[in-house]
Amino acid sequence: MMQAPAVPEGNPGDVEVTVVMPCLNEADTVATCVRKAIGAFERSGISGEVLVADNGSTDGSQRLAEEAGARVVHAAEKGYGNALMTGIAAARGRYVIMGDADDSYDFGEIPRYLAKLRDGFDIVQGCRLPRGGGRIVPGAMPFLHRTVGNPLFSLLARWWFYVDLHDIYCGLRGFDKQAYERLDQRCTGMEFATEMILKARRFDLKIAEIPITLHPDGRKAHRPHLRTYRDGWRTLRFFLLYAPKWLFLYPGLALMALGLLGYAIALPGLRLWGVHFDVSTLVVSSLLLLVGYQSVVFAISTKTFAIRQGFVPDERRMRRFYERFTLERCLLAGGSAVAGGLALIVAATRVWFMAGLGDLDYPSTARWVIPGATLTAWGAQTIFGSFFLSVLNMLKK
Repeated sequence: MMQAPAVPEGNPGDVEVTVVMPCLNEADTVATCVRKAIGAFERSGISGEVLVADNGSTDGSQRLAEEAGARVVHAAEKGYGNALMTGIAAARGRYVIMGDADDSYDFGEIPRYLAKLRDGFDIVQGCRLPRGGGRIVPGAMPFLHRTVGNPLFSLLARWWFYVDLHDIYCGLRGFDKQAYERLDQRCTGMEFATEMILKARRFDLKIAEIPITLHPDGRKAHRPHLRTYRDGWRTLRFFLLYAPKWLFLYPGLALMALGLLGYAIALPGLRLWGVHFDVSTLVVSSLLLLVGYQSVVFAISTKTFAIRQGFVPDERRMRRFYERFTLERCLLAGGSAVAGGLALIVAATRVWFMAGLGDLDYPSTARWVIPGATLTAWGAQTIFGSFFLSVLNMLKK
């Protein structure tokens, strides 16, 4: 017989907490998870509901979840993130606690999460790793995930995004639904959970971390949905796209610095430590300058797009950048660079004509042609990049 969701008598419409469980063929465990969550509600007197966001199960998970007392909604689009977004949108509670339906998380921890949320935290993140006080039962997490993947990505999150958490991957977390809606989540796959934490940090939400225990996956019918290398790459890719300074800006500035150093040495043809730096070094230095400059333009473009699309909040330094580097100023600078570069090329061509279009002193002439070509390309990049950035700024937030 179907069990009713746990909502205190006398006030059936007042749901404080919704537990959302994404589900894809979890017949082995979904009913157990639902019952554990409802049991936590009843023991602690919590007004709550359990909502299972089904992502196309074919093993009867939906029926088992309903019989255990859950409300089931159907997530039409495939993906872990899609399932969670569908479930969260349908949640009736002020607070949402999300957790996998594989019986690896103890839903008896719900009162601890709720206590932190009631204290004013916007997000309460679980920590399974011993470094943060958590515990992993033997066999509950693959060796690579436990020793490399989770610690590494948590460390990168602290370094790159200043997220003070030890386990950003933990799937058992609670949050205020209104705070979540501010984040405007976009990732439809496994990156959904990571996106939430990184955005929460960018939007200055209050985040707490509590230690929990991870238990072995209770499913027997199929393997876990996680794929070590695929999901690890997708997380790293999201990190890089979400932090363009590490993907584009810093590498670009480093390449440009090397290029300028090469020019300072090769343009006058210096000899250092017995090594003669000539026009070949000049060519490589031009390559470094152009690639580095394009990478910096990509960094600015990516940041602009992220702000305009709501991935990250607006930043004062970006506003200052656009106040100083207007389209008109950039076009003037780019045009001047093109003119200067063409002037150098014309000067070298004039020397060629004066030599009767015959052979020239290659090292001498190249010191005009290579900087001229580089300056021309640099100016063209500035002109095209400025127009592209202007188009991005026209996007609606």
